[in-house]
Amino acid sequence: MTLVEMRNIRKYFGESRALTDFSLTVNSGELVCLLGPSGCGKTTALRILAGFERADAGTIEVDSESIGSVPVEKRNFGMVFQDYSLFPNMTARQNIEFGLKSRKVSATQRRTTIDRMLHITDLGDQADKFPHQMSGGQKQRVALARAIATSPRVLLLDEPLSALDAKVRESLREEIRHLQREVGVTTVFVTHDQQEALAIADRVGVMSNGQLEQIATPRELYQNPQNSFVAKFIGTINRIPATSRTDGLWNVLDAILTGSRAGTELEHADGGIRPEDITVSATHQESANAIIEDSSFLGPITRVKLTLNGVTTVYADLLSINATPFIPGQPVFVGVRSDLENTIIF
Repeated sequence: MTLVEMRNIRKYFGESRALTDFSLTVNSGELVCLLGPSGCGKTTALRILAGFERADAGTIEVDSESIGSVPVEKRNFGMVFQDYSLFPNMTARQNIEFGLKSRKVSATQRRTTIDRMLHITDLGDQADKFPHQMSGGQKQRVALARAIATSPRVLLLDEPLSALDAKVRESLREEIRHLQREVGVTTVFVTHDQQEALAIADRVGVMSNGQLEQIATPRELYQNPQNSFVAKFIGTINRIPATSRTDGLWNVLDAILTGSRAGTELEHADGGIRPEDITVSATHQESANAIIEDSSFLGPITRVKLTLNGVTTVYADLLSINATPFIPGQPVFVGVRSDLENTIIF
């Protein structure tokens, strides 16, 4: 099992800063996703780890061995990219076999490994097909099988699902997670898709402007963002007027919450509340604090758009079975779930 450590990595492209004091530890057998907007530095970090780019400063170690000067081909990393990069003149079986042949693995061992890879990626019926005869999802599974067949120290995935349609992407991300757990390979996965990252990662690192803003489990990242950037980037969050109390807590709608920071007495700010933590109740006009503007049916969930106190736009995610009574123009009372304890303060 492999431990990866990147410390204080800096990278510039001319005058443009790509990474500033970027540090990341990936534990043995762990799958870590780097997530962030375009240009945040996540792919640069992956390319430096792979050896395609050289850091201007900082260190990279794998199992306590410095690899900063080790060339790409000697790092023994498996890599999968968005464009598959399969050999068009080779069948699925031959593509998977290529790396094994390069390492002079015996024919018997090659057959055993290829059969196992075809089995765990469900590619048995595609083994003798060429890339042009396979779907995008099948080609990406071949690329994954080829990368893992050589028992790499680390598996690097650079937005491997972004070229696929939504249904195939959802199915394949589950397969990647299953495959990674079965093989136990330490993995770094770069993506701009929040849902993808939250669904498969042990930990997610959110990046902005060449820095790691926060790294945590998906649940911790979503429920307890460390700053406003992470709160806004992960999922949807409402900014609702909040007033601090003398005890340092915050009044947000009908709730008393612990803020991401204590406020000065009677300070006014915004509290971040997720749509699923908003409650909506039918009420008389005189006790209403919001008006329903619109709603979007999303299957089991309906997202309701409201205007709070005539000023603030608020979104509430309600079970669709409970959202049917609400119609545009209806006065309602908007509150906060009774078991909510914390809020981020903007």
